[in-house]
Amino acid sequence: MPKERALIEIRLAGLSDGVHEFDFTCAAGDFKDTAVTEAGFVKELSVRVVIDKNEDGIAVSLETSASAELACDICLVPITRELEGSYHVYYVYDQAEEPESDRNEEYRLIDRNTVSLDLTEDVRETLLLSVPMKVTCEDNPACHVYRPGGKEDSGRAEESSWQETLEKLKDKYR
Repeated sequence: MPKERALIEIRLAGLSDGVHEFDFTCAAGDFKDTAVTEAGFVKELSVRVVIDKNEDGIAVSLETSASAELACDICLVPITRELEGSYHVYYVYDQAEEPESDRNEEYRLIDRNTVSLDLTEDVRETLLLSVPMKVTCEDNPACHVYRPGGKEDSGRAEESSWQETLEKLKDKYR
């Protein structure tokens, strides 16, 4: 059974030592994973890969940029946001010593004869991690719940204590 072609793949065979930059553009549906489309990614996304290859290993830096269609957590108004993410991983050759772990990078072992690196799963995870946990439409005038000053209209009747407490909680989690 033939192996499926990787979506984001860097060919290492014949790649000289030094810094190399690659740009990829693909559709969210190309990942064949419903988690990507359910997260709000429906248009094209851009991936920039910078590889620094040397005799000890390969440092890979990923930067993703994609437009996501989300919904405001307060009023459910549709929002389109440009989301960016980054990820760094260091591939170490089998024979190399364990690298110093003073940097905040992930390390993986690979064989010196590896033909290519499949970065599809790393890109997918970077995209999903770029989605914010809380989405609000602070600048959208259609959101009738949120007021930029943090206060509701002053013409309202006096609020009870439970409404004041609820308002404080709402302000706390914005």
